[in-house]
Amino acid sequence: MSASSIVRDWNTMDTEAFRAEVRAFFQQHYPEHLRYPKRRLRWDEIRPWTLKLAAHGWLAPSWPARHGGMGLAPDKLIAFIEEQERHGVARAPDMGITMVGPLLIQHGTDAQRAHYLPRILACQDIWCQGYSEPNSGSDLASLRTEAVADGDDFIVTGQKIWTTLAQDATHIFLLVRTDKAAKKQEGISFLLADMKSPGITVRPIRNIAGAEDFCEVFLDNVRVPRANIVGELNKGWTIAKALLGFERIFLGSPKQSQYALSRVEEAAAALGLLDDPVFSDRYTQLALDVADLGTLYARFVEQVKRGEALGPEVSMLKIFATETYSRLANLLVEIAGASGGTPGDVPTDGGTIDVLTTFYNARPATIYGGSNEVQRNILAGAVLQLPS
Repeated sequence: MSASSIVRDWNTMDTEAFRAEVRAFFQQHYPEHLRYPKRRLRWDEIRPWTLKLAAHGWLAPSWPARHGGMGLAPDKLIAFIEEQERHGVARAPDMGITMVGPLLIQHGTDAQRAHYLPRILACQDIWCQGYSEPNSGSDLASLRTEAVADGDDFIVTGQKIWTTLAQDATHIFLLVRTDKAAKKQEGISFLLADMKSPGITVRPIRNIAGAEDFCEVFLDNVRVPRANIVGELNKGWTIAKALLGFERIFLGSPKQSQYALSRVEEAAAALGLLDDPVFSDRYTQLALDVADLGTLYARFVEQVKRGEALGPEVSMLKIFATETYSRLANLLVEIAGASGGTPGDVPTDGGTIDVLTTFYNARPATIYGGSNEVQRNILAGAVLQLPS
């Protein structure tokens, strides 16, 4: 790919023309056997595709062009992500692109940007997120992992959990408590650490589907340079909230539910249920929910396109999306009858159906990105102004 194509100003294009070019690239270059994977792919599986995106200059669509990104305006960025979802492009270990890079561009030092950003774009550094802890997941501000200043270093001790693909990561970004006397939302700092540091132990967690997407990370007197703190000391909570807020619009995408709705329809056709009035009633209700979800998502997308900050009401989108997806997964298991608990492809008169993959994927959806119970508390307090 020529250098001139990599530095194009994509924002001068019509959005639909841009969308068509992105769609054509995915259709031509993305491996067919990796479309709509049934599990989260590991780095060695998705690495060749990620390197191809990097070589094309498309690895960091939201980053400014001066930092090596595509510099996409909000409408182009939404189109890019929607085309990825439409084509079934698997998500790579992308915390460096979606979280660390934008964080350093906005809050990092010149030295941090100069060191880390090129390495992220070259796929040399693969990042994981050290947020949740045992008993401090959705109530993240109650975290207990501690960083104690010692000369030019912090000494970090604690445990993180549900750390996605930590076994493949070279680096981790951590929320750590740097002032134990402060209120729980204060006294937290944002720290970058090398996974090869002595004292870091990673232990994968096998889930009910047999995959090992999540890990425990143990930190035992890990030395991390003080230069690796991002932003101000004890001000990491503000940074963490900013990252989580933007994440929720993409957790609220209707694509997951639309895909599940298609799986339900295919299974119903294979099982001869399309003319069953009871099934038709439930299917229609869920189809209307998916349509409403698309409308709600579009509202927040328009807000992003206008360059407006997403407020706490975006929690409503995350709740609606994940609970609609869960209801569809439950219906899929129910209509499969005796085959509803069988892993993998189940033969039917009309072909095969895979029931449990959707069901398994739906189980954590209401938890990650902040549990739906916490999202309801956010809506109650910050949007409806209800008393605590």
